[in-house]
Amino acid sequence: VVPGETALAFYKAKNPTDKPIIGISTYNVIPFEAGQYFNKIQCFCFEEQRLNPQEEVDMPVFFYIDPEFVEDPKMAKVNLITLSYTFFEAKEGQKLPLPGYQ
Repeated sequence: VVPGETALAFYKAKNPTDKPIIGISTYNVIPFEAGQYFNKIQCFCFEEQRLNPQEEVDMPVFFYIDPEFVEDPKMAKVNLITLSYTFFEAKEGQKLPLPGYQ
């Protein structure tokens, strides 16, 4: 991914159970210091996701790396940024906060 250009990635999720699951996702950026430059435009993680029994889905993430990334001397040796997700079952009645808002 070239800093400043948008990119689209897909994450695969599968519900291996015999019951529907409503889940939420949390993400992690490695190295941690690069996280401030990682910007998600659209992401499955902004909303709860329902997966039916045995269903497998591709979930999209539309993002870009802030172009200021290349100007930060602390990022000079960073050649790889890894975005990972943890998908887990949501608790009934639990609401997700909007990203960036309190």
